[in-house]
Amino acid sequence: MAFAHYPTSIRLQASKHPKTSILKPPPPSPSFSSLPLPLKPRNLSLFSRPRIPGHKGNYTSPPSAQAEPQGPQVSSAADAFTNFKHLLLPITDGNPYLSEGTRQAIATVAALAKKYGSDITVVVIDDQQKESLPEHETQLSTIRWHLSEGGFQEYKLLERLGEGNKPTAIIGEVADDLNLDLVVISMEAIHSKHIDANLLAEFIPCPVILLPL
Repeated sequence: MAFAHYPTSIRLQASKHPKTSILKPPPPSPSFSSLPLPLKPRNLSLFSRPRIPGHKGNYTSPPSAQAEPQGPQVSSAADAFTNFKHLLLPITDGNPYLSEGTRQAIATVAALAKKYGSDITVVVIDDQQKESLPEHETQLSTIRWHLSEGGFQEYKLLERLGEGNKPTAIIGEVADDLNLDLVVISMEAIHSKHIDANLLAEFIPCPVILLPL
C-alpha cells in the first residue's frame, strides 16, 4: 500500500516544488532563474556597488547612492553666497551724520569687501533734489569717513536724488544694471518705511543681507 501511494506523493511534490521534480523540469521562471542576468551598461554613479559574487539577484543601491551628482547646480548656488565681487550699500538715511543702522551697514560692507576682495558701490537715495538738501555734502563726507575707517578709500558713489521713484525700485535697478553680487541693508531702513520689504523681494536680483538693529 505504501509503494502504490508513493508515485502520488511524487506528483504532489512536483506540483508544489518544480525545482525538485525528477520527471520534467519546468520552464525557467524569470524571478527564480539560476542563469546570470544580463549586465547593464556601466553608467553607474561613483557610489554604486558591483554585484556580489554568489548573491542571488542584482544588488540594488540605496536611493541616495543612485542619485546623480548635482555638481553644477550646487556649485552655482554656493558661489552665489561666497563669491561677492561687487557689493551695494544703499543709503536712504536723511541724517547727515548717519544713523546707527546705516553706520552698522557701512561697517558690514567694509568687512565683507575685505574678506572677499570686493568692490563697493554706494547709492544715496532721497526724494528731494540735491539743491533742497543743504547738508548733503556733509552726509557724503560722513560716508567717506566711515568707509575709510573700514579700510576703503576708493569706492563708487551714485546719487539718485529727486527722481520720484521708490527707493526699493531704485536699489533693484542699480543692482541689476551693475550686475551686483550682494546688497547690504539695515533693518532700520525697513522699519522707517524707507524700503518696502515686500517689493525688495521682487526687485532685487541678487542676495540681500538685512542687518538686525
